[in-house]
Amino acid sequence: MRKPVFAANWKMNKTSQEAEVFINSFLNNPLPKDAEIVVCSTATSLPILSKCLKEEKNNIGLGAQNFYPAKEGAFTGEVSPAMIDELGVQYVIIGHSERRAYFAEDDAFINKKVKTAFEWNFVPILCCGEDLTERELGVTNEKVAMQIKKGLAGLTDEEIKKVIIAYEPIWAIGTGVSASDKDAVTVIDMIRVTLDEIAGTKVSDDVRVLYGGSMKAENVKTYMAHKTIDGGLIGGASLKPDTFRELIENGVEARNK
Repeated sequence: MRKPVFAANWKMNKTSQEAEVFINSFLNNPLPKDAEIVVCSTATSLPILSKCLKEEKNNIGLGAQNFYPAKEGAFTGEVSPAMIDELGVQYVIIGHSERRAYFAEDDAFINKKVKTAFEWNFVPILCCGEDLTERELGVTNEKVAMQIKKGLAGLTDEEIKKVIIAYEPIWAIGTGVSASDKDAVTVIDMIRVTLDEIAGTKVSDDVRVLYGGSMKAENVKTYMAHKTIDGGLIGGASLKPDTFRELIENGVEARNK
């Protein structure tokens, strides 16, 4: 069985001081060991999180929300993979709908970032999803399948196995409206079919696919009851240590049933 992943995406929230308070509180009580837990913070909070996580024995991975796919250069305001690597970053979010929409990141650029992530031994969390208009037009499958195919282009089978895919219906992100578990399963099953086409069943069976889009402690069991869903990319519900912990515990309980 694939090990579930619960990844916090704090987005543009928390100063480094607030991040330190969060992680110290989060580490106060034991966390489920049969889940992969990731905290993806802003670049300014990565140093203090790295320090805190190294000082305590835990199963929490450190993730970055972004990087520029070059070791160095004239890219004002950007953060390089070398910069986050020296902080102990293990995971990177790539292709989030907000990066695509607000910063004009297209599939070719996202593919370049995925390849760069592997060059630096980061685990890519590759995001995909449709907006409300695309959903209403009935082109969700085509849109998401194309994002997966272009995002994974040129990767080896072994690299594809290591990618974590996060399906995020854009219309459900930060709105408080979640896709139903049946809606999520339908798209995630289609993602697995797409992975079969790209690399075959032996590869696709190993790929973890998460749901993202207003997942919280109150509804995570509904999603995790479906074995095709391997966890969540969590936004708002990850900003408080108690609510994030409860979500993880509920999700693991549902997965282990």
